[in-house]
Formats: sequence, C-alpha cells, structure tokens
Amino acid sequence: MATTLNESLLLAIPLAPLAGSLIAGLFGKTVGRAGAHTVTILGVAIAFVLSCITFFDVMSGASFNATVYEWMSVGGLKFEVGFLVDSLTALMMIIVTFVSLMVHIYTIGYMAEEEGYQRFFSYIALFTFSMLMLVMSNNFLQLFFGWEAVGLVSYLLIGFYFKRESAIYANMKAFLVNRVGDFGFLLGIGLLLAYGGSLNYNDVFAKGNEIAALTFPGTSWNLLTVSCICLFVGAMGKSAQFPLHVWLPDSMEGPTPISALIHAATMVTAGIFMVARMSPLFELSDAALSFIVVIGSITALFMGFLGIVQNDIKRVVAYSTLSQLGYMTVALGVSAYPVAMFHLMTHAFFKALLFLGAGSVIIGMHHDQDMRNMGGLRKYMPITWITSLIGSLALIGTPFFSGFYSKDSIIEAVKASHLAGSGIAYFAVVASVFVTALYSFRMYFLVFHGEERFRNPKHPDSPMGAEAAAHGHGNGHDHDEHHVHVPHESPWVIWVPLVLLAIPSVIAGAYAIQPLLFGDFFAHGVAFQKVIFIGQNHPALAEMGEEFHGWVAMGAHAFSGLPVWLALAGVIVAWFFYMKRPDLPAVVSRTFSPVYKLLTNAYYLDKINEVVFARGAVAIGRGLWKEGDVVVIDGVVNGSAKFIGWFASVIRFLQSGYIYHYAFAMIIGMLGLLTLFVTLSGK
Repeated sequence: MATTLNESLLLAIPLAPLAGSLIAGLFGKTVGRAGAHTVTILGVAIAFVLSCITFFDVMSGASFNATVYEWMSVGGLKFEVGFLVDSLTALMMIIVTFVSLMVHIYTIGYMAEEEGYQRFFSYIALFTFSMLMLVMSNNFLQLFFGWEAVGLVSYLLIGFYFKRESAIYANMKAFLVNRVGDFGFLLGIGLLLAYGGSLNYNDVFAKGNEIAALTFPGTSWNLLTVSCICLFVGAMGKSAQFPLHVWLPDSMEGPTPISALIHAATMVTAGIFMVARMSPLFELSDAALSFIVVIGSITALFMGFLGIVQNDIKRVVAYSTLSQLGYMTVALGVSAYPVAMFHLMTHAFFKALLFLGAGSVIIGMHHDQDMRNMGGLRKYMPITWITSLIGSLALIGTPFFSGFYSKDSIIEAVKASHLAGSGIAYFAVVASVFVTALYSFRMYFLVFHGEERFRNPKHPDSPMGAEAAAHGHGNGHDHDEHHVHVPHESPWVIWVPLVLLAIPSVIAGAYAIQPLLFGDFFAHGVAFQKVIFIGQNHPALAEMGEEFHGWVAMGAHAFSGLPVWLALAGVIVAWFFYMKRPDLPAVVSRTFSPVYKLLTNAYYLDKINEVVFARGAVAIGRGLWKEGDVVVIDGVVNGSAKFIGWFASVIRFLQSGYIYHYAFAMIIGMLGLLTLFVTLSGK
C-alpha cells in the first residue's frame, strides 16, 4: 500500500465539480436543462467516488501533505496551492460530496419548473468545489480562498430569486455579517503569519509554543489567545454563532436544496472544521477555549427557544441548525474535537434529510411553507412522512439513532470537562435536549398529523410562504371548497435522496462512534499527533473512553440518564399541546406575551443591528464625508487652489509689459546681490 496519495487523483476531486459548474454556467443554453444537471451531477459523483477511494487509502495509512502549485514567492514567504489529506480531511470530503450529490439529484425534481435552472446547478456545483478547496487546504492562503468562495456562492444562492426584495435583503445580510467575521479571521491569519513566519499549517503548528510565550504588542494579552479568538470570530460568522447568527434564518429565502446544502454540509460546517484543524493552536489557550464554550452554550440554548415559535417549516429547521452548531462549538471548546466532528457528520445526514423533507412537503403543499396550513399529510405523503420522522428522531437524540450517539457524547464530554465555563455549557446542552424535542415534534405533529387544515382557508396571519410568490402560486384564495389542492407524494428524484439520507441517519452513529471517538481514526493525521487532537491538556474524551463499552451498551444505558427522559418529555408536551389540546399554545402565548414577543422578534437582534450598527455605520460614514471629505480634503484642495489664485493675482502686477520696468527690476536685483556678496565677504 502506497504511503502517499496520488496527486492527480486528489486534484480531480475538486476540479470535477468545477468543470461541471463551468459547463452548466457558461454553456447552459447550449447543453440545455438535461445537459446542465447531467454534467454537474456527474462531476459531483466523480468527486464522491474519488473521495471514497481516498478515504479508504487514508484508513490504510496513506496521506498527503504537499504543494501542488506555487503561485508566487515574496522574500521567504510562499503563496501556494497545496493539499493536506488525512483522516480529518477525508471525513469532510465524504460528507461534503455525498450530501452535495443527494442535493443535486433532489434539485432535478424540486427546480423542474424554475427559470434559471442551469444557473442554479452551476452555483451548487461551484459551492461544492469551494468547500472541497477549503477542507483540502494545507495553508492559510488556500483556506481563506475557500472560506471567501463559499461566502460568495452562498450570496448568489440565497439571492437566487433576485427579483424578490426579501431575497436581495437576505443575501446582502448574509454577505455583510460574514464580512464582520471574516475581518476577525483575517486578523488571526495575519498575526500567525507575522509571528509564525509562514502560511503553511505545519510551520505555524511547529511554532505554537513559541507564539504562546509571546504577548500582544502594547498589552499583557497572550498573543496566541488573541490569534485564536480572532480565528474563532471568523468561525462565528461562517458557522452562525451568537451574535453573528442573524444571517442564517434569512438564508431560507434561497430555494430549499441550497438551504440543505448550506446548513448540512458546506458553509456552516466550515467554521467547525477550521477550529478542529487548528486544534494544535487552540489547545494551547484555555482562555480561547472558554470563550468558545460560552458562545456555543448561548447559541445551543437560546437559538433553540426561537425554533418553538416559528411557523415557517424551513425556519424551524434553520433554528435547529443554529442550536446544533452550538452543540458542536461547545464540544470544540472542551477539547473534544473528534466529538464535534462526529456530530458534524451525523448532523449532516439528518439535517439534510429534514431540509429536503421540508422541501418535499412544500412541493406537496404547492409551495406553502406555513405549518398552520398543513396537517394530516401522513397518508398523502407516506415516504416523506417516514423519512421526516427518522430525521426528527435522530435530531432529538433517540437512542440507537445516529444523533443520539453524537449528542450524548457531547453532553458527556462537557460533563467531564473542568474548563472555565463548562458548568454553564452543561446546563445549556442538557436543557436544549428538551427544547429540541419540543420544536422538532411540534413541527412533526403540525405537518403530518391532526386536522387537514389545507382544506380550510389559510390561517389569518399566514403568508403563502417565501417560495410561493416566486413560484407564482396563490393569493390566499385558492383553497376554497371547489379548488382544494390535495397534497401528493413527490416524484422519485425527490424521495430517493430522502431514503438514501435516512439510512445513515439511523446507522451512522452506531457504526462510527468507536473508531471516531475511542479508536485510532484520527491517528491517521499528518499535521498533528492524535494525543493533541483529543486534548492533551483537557482529557475529557479520555475519561469518556474508560466508560465506553460499545454502541449497544451505550444505547441501553441511555435510559438511565436524564437526556433521554428530557427528550421524551419534549415529545409528550408537543403532542399534548398540538394534538390533544391545540387551543393551549394560544393561551400560553397570551399569558406570557412579553416572552412570546421577545422570541418572535428573535431577541430584537435584527433591530439592534439595524439601529446601532447599521445606522451607526451610516452616521460614521456621513461624518467622515462631511468633516473628512468636505471640510478637510476639499478644504485643503480648494484652499491650495485659492492660495495659488491669490498669489498669481499679486504677481501679475509685476508683469507690466514695459521694458524700463524690467530693467529697473534687474538693476535693483543686481544691487541686492552685490550688497549680499559684500556683506558675506566682510565676515
């Protein structure tokens, strides 16, 4: 078995989706709709197959860490394109390409009647290329390229319906909020470059202890702590951590397939992957890890609360993503990096399943996204129903489902941690179990069980849903007794990806927990030692390993723990409120109207951003224009012009045109020079 992976094979993995994207984007009219989805699906399928081959080679001991192309060299600094492929990278490549392939196939059915069909396929293939370049990078330059590329393509995809004002607002919001995070990310890279002397991961990791011994110039702050927090600020933007999470719910303005791709396998996982990749640096700063733990705790619990009050089916799943990203971030903070990656993997499967299931429901409901207009869809959409139930069970951590193994491992890792902030984190992740079950099964019961509300006039407060307008459906009056749109099961190109995603949503956790968390999976690394990756100074995962006795025993033991019963309580409360006594939610919302209003307004963070930051930025810009541009710059420019004009107006009197005036001036000048010469000579 070769110990080095084939460079040409690795190059083909990101380039295959890129080729499909270019053909669909540049020659879309020539190849047509069928040609566009064929070349992009083929490109992603090739990437997936090659990623699988790479994965098995890595598990056999092969690796790759080398420069593929040197862009330029400035002094001793090299700007390169290079690949680092180890077990961490191989895992991400499998996740990205598999979920992307499912989304591509699903898109054939979902976007069948859309304008811009070829453009959409071009975008999602380009998204896959960008994410692969990010996870395969071996240096900060390429990492930043992939980081910005996924941000750019997400801007294009969220604003796919560019004629809709809300979509334009959403993609601009995502772009600007991510620029805030990226500013911190760039500062972190700059600090590591300045004091590490290289953009290559290995070189910087090798100098980690040296950087950790330095202080930030002019302060007593630890330089490595500042660098790591700056890097994590970038992750807060990409992975939507509080308070830079505000863009993610609005990203639902994009078509459902891209919602699944962004939330499950690409953009939002980039920040989690980056912190795991930079674990040799983060491990050297307890302060940075505590900061990560606190931010993740806030996101996990408080974003879950918002999912309870949402009526748009896609927004419920979006806030679920925010909460689960908080779980992953908490795991990173307590140095349980493999646990974070484990949950990233299981979450990718069941969250893609839930989003694509929501899209199938939206198609069945003729592009109405409001759950208050649904109900009783179980008998009309049996495949969507059962796969959505599987996704929900995995999400809430039902024993023996994939989500159980990763979520329970995070809770146990936090419980075993002694890091500052871990106590708050433990309460947050345990309380979030109940909250997750409540909003997940609220959605499940409202959509698939109970009264068939689609036969009634629409809910008084219900818009047709974000996608209804784009698809040209309905003005709110098309559900009278003579024109009831009865839901229907989606075509096979939609339900087949649901079935394929449901399988790993059930079995992936049980299959992967032992090698990923307690085996030698992450020993196949080339940029760090296994002992560092699992937390050399924070051995929470090592303590968990002593109590692990297999996936069956773990599932059985769960019934003696608190999380499973909290999840069951959440399901029962959801059933009682939305099936047994559907009048109670309105009573509760009226009784606790201040809290309900706070949640429906998402803690007023959008308003705060608009009033404080957006208007503040406008005020600063206006001040710089008036005082800086008008007064200072224009004042200097206009003042110098006026001075020259005044000086010229004085000098012009000396230019009379008379010869005797000039002769007189020459004589006076000569006398002046002679006087000066005699005076200086006398000295």
